Amino acid sequence: MNNNYFSKTIVLCSFLASLVAVNLSAAELLIKDIRVEGLQRISAGTVFNNLPVKIGQKVQSEDTAEIIKSLYKSGFFKDIKLEYEADVLVVFVQERPAISEIEIKGNKSIETEALLAGLKEIGLAEGRTFNRSVLDKIEQELRRQFFSEGKYAVELTSTVTPLERNRVAIRISIIEGDSAKIKTINIVGNKAFEEEELFEQFKLGQASWWNLLDQSDQYSRQKLAADMEALRSYYLNRGYINFKITSTQVSISPDKKDIYITINIDEGEVFTINDIKLAGDFVLAKEEFFPLIHLTRGMVFSRKDVVESSDRINKKLADNGYAFANVNSIPDIDEKEKSVAVTFYVDPGKRVYVRRVNISGNDRTRDQVLRREIRQMESGWYASEKVKGSRERLQRLGYFEDVTIETPAVPGTTDQVDVDVKVKEKSSGALLAGIGYSQSQGIVFNTSVTEKNFFGTGKQVTLAFDNSEVNTQYQLSYLNPYYTIDGVSRGFNIEYRETDYDEL
Repeated sequence: MNNNYFSKTIVLCSFLASLVAVNLSAAELLIKDIRVEGLQRISAGTVFNNLPVKIGQKVQSEDTAEIIKSLYKSGFFKDIKLEYEADVLVVFVQERPAISEIEIKGNKSIETEALLAGLKEIGLAEGRTFNRSVLDKIEQELRRQFFSEGKYAVELTSTVTPLERNRVAIRISIIEGDSAKIKTINIVGNKAFEEEELFEQFKLGQASWWNLLDQSDQYSRQKLAADMEALRSYYLNRGYINFKITSTQVSISPDKKDIYITINIDEGEVFTINDIKLAGDFVLAKEEFFPLIHLTRGMVFSRKDVVESSDRINKKLADNGYAFANVNSIPDIDEKEKSVAVTFYVDPGKRVYVRRVNISGNDRTRDQVLRREIRQMESGWYASEKVKGSRERLQRLGYFEDVTIETPAVPGTTDQVDVDVKVKEKSSGALLAGIGYSQSQGIVFNTSVTEKNFFGTGKQVTLAFDNSEVNTQYQLSYLNPYYTIDGVSRGFNIEYRETDYDEL
């Protein structure tokens, strides 16, 4: 590693002030111009933005240290000098190098793209000004990512290589080591359910021979967070509305191979539902909403049932044009009676209609082939069920590898959306060939070619040929699945056969 980039310079204000070529005594000097020397990548504007003085301003000797301090604070420069020549303030700078590339090798459990993306999120990427603290931050972020995957024994070796034009390349070699294994998981505070029952909700598990295949005993911070949410949901779906995870303690053995997890919980008590209410703006009859709420008075409270009921009301509104409806379920908890009154607040928003249906990605297939499958009409009220059904119908055609439908709001409006259909085409042809033997016909050879989307029209054409010592057969089949606009199909089949009766 080049130590020139890591040398530390302690600059005293008295020393900085002495760098000025012309002695700035108590008399004030007027700055008529500012010139910057030594810039390579950094713009002069960046220097001016960090200068505490401007053209036309008067300065004294005590201002010198403040000027240099402000420029150092920007982090772009490793050396700064000031001179005052004929009413011109000259700023001499030596830039810190820029990071030209960050190369990572040796990683296996985390993709390089993911590691670089993590660095970029905290502002560490190519083009960043380099100093020792930047390298420390890069190593800290990489360790954080590997620690989150249970790789506590990870080793990092960094190399900084100077390049031309004041740049450096950072290369980091990684030895991941083994993932730490979960030795024990303890749940403290559970009374209503046994540990084994609660462990069934977890993706993580204690080290054992049956965990060798699914690797559930390998610790991951993300998996632990997901397991805590699963544990919380398990209790909330069984009436424990005040359930809390008071603490989660994760400790690691000195050799960084074993993990010990302790989860402290407070179950609370079981709550039942004592009332169900609807409130808000009812654009549909109330009677249409109540059958969608799968809750009854006296039943044990379940967050899952409440959320699913809200979703059904939302879907009902979305199917009737209210694409941006919002349904909030608010529990009113009675601690004394251990009961909950659930109120569903309905905010339908404005009724939305579809401005346009846009189709893209169909380089081969004609637009009309797709549009006849789309059930959501332009200028009609938006209906989520029709949008969903349109996607399913397009998938069933067999012409496309993938179909996605998005419904972005039309800019400048509050009651319009577009339906953007994006497809990825795939081969819709099929070639089949076979050979067999029959005592009556001898060797039999057959082949067929089928194109489901003939020239992108959505029509199906099949050519088939069968040949044996007795029969020779040619066949042409044609099918138009939309002979009428209502989807009535029509087709024909032409066959030609020759039979050698002498071979029978």
